[in-house]
Amino acid sequence: METKTILIKDITILNPDLGNVKEFQGSVLIENDKIAKIGNNINESVDKVIDGKGKILMPGLVNTHNHISMNLFRGLADDLELNTWLNDHIWPMESHLNSNYCYIGALLAAVEMIKSGTTTFNDMYFYMGSVAQAIDKAGIRGVLSYGMIDFGDEEKREHEFKENIDLIKDFNNSANGRITCRFGPHSPVTCSKELLERVREEANKYNVGIHIHMNETQKEIKDVVDSTGMRPFEYLNSLNFLSSDVLAAHCVWLSDNEIDILKQKDVQVSHNPCSNMKLASGIAPVSKLLNKGVNVSIGTDGVASNNNLDLFEEMKFASLLQKVNDLNPEVLPSNQVFNMATINGAKALSLDKDIGSIEVGKKADLILLDKKSINMTPDSKISSSNLVYSANGSDVLTTICNGQILMEDKKILCLNEDKVKSLANEAILEMKNL
Repeated sequence: METKTILIKDITILNPDLGNVKEFQGSVLIENDKIAKIGNNINESVDKVIDGKGKILMPGLVNTHNHISMNLFRGLADDLELNTWLNDHIWPMESHLNSNYCYIGALLAAVEMIKSGTTTFNDMYFYMGSVAQAIDKAGIRGVLSYGMIDFGDEEKREHEFKENIDLIKDFNNSANGRITCRFGPHSPVTCSKELLERVREEANKYNVGIHIHMNETQKEIKDVVDSTGMRPFEYLNSLNFLSSDVLAAHCVWLSDNEIDILKQKDVQVSHNPCSNMKLASGIAPVSKLLNKGVNVSIGTDGVASNNNLDLFEEMKFASLLQKVNDLNPEVLPSNQVFNMATINGAKALSLDKDIGSIEVGKKADLILLDKKSINMTPDSKISSSNLVYSANGSDVLTTICNGQILMEDKKILCLNEDKVKSLANEAILEMKNL
């Protein structure tokens, strides 16, 4: 049964605030899917009251780059460079995927995200209709795109457009608005000029965004330069592809000119520190991008190259990686990283009018954390610092998305966690034996 009204009483609230983080004590009233009131003395008659003493309330985390069905591939191939990892391990296993396996992988990822405080994710993969069905059932918010690859093959290209357009027609703005869709050209290396140009036209036609991998490895840069005479963002800019509705994942190897293009075209960036470190792809110049005024958010990438979906862990690594790269402990402080995982992520997905901060009228996508957990004790004067450097996903007690409680006091309410784990174990065993 749906809970229509929820009152979260007397809690420490953390909220993005003009580049900083605002911390205050208060209560929050949720009516249906939205935040109705924020204040100190809310005495409404409600369906449910949550006692906030000893807890932190913050916006649900936003994971801006993922391949959630790859949760089935956790630990499948580790300690390998990207091309070996892809060609010898991941792509052969992906050839065995079907709609049921992708559905199960999506359920598995949904449980992990709910348990670790992520309420919104941005995904690019295959059998995305099945992923949409899983996300509808799980109750979280998803931005879905089909991973389009044509390698210059016209017949393959037409198939990719049919898949992505069908996804948009069938699922965009579905599940009470929790599911939106985008176009997902994989990268400038795997997509032809014809595909990229048409993606821009179709995205304009359907009024949806674009999700693409960019500048992840040095080899990718060389391949694009060799084939076009331009670096990847220069190439896409020459095609009039870039705009504020483009979310570019990784952006590890960037020239100064490309950074200027990102700023000029208001391109959104998803930083994936753990995946970039694990695959030894390099270190994205996040502090330089932020100083230029580029909007940078945080993603995990798929579990096959991470190997989890814990955005609290990702926040810490993002900050520490910039500090050691710049040899400056003052760069990318905790407030900035907190914003990257919340309001910046919402903006990157064109959802900042609805999510990413705790404001009256916004969707009730909220998480509650335990201030009393051993790794959060003693309580820091600056809670955002404690969250970024001390917390992890296991400190999340309660997860609310679109006004519905998906997990309460660490108990998943929307799915049968044991059943999902069992299905996932069975699925990967079947795939390994194919």
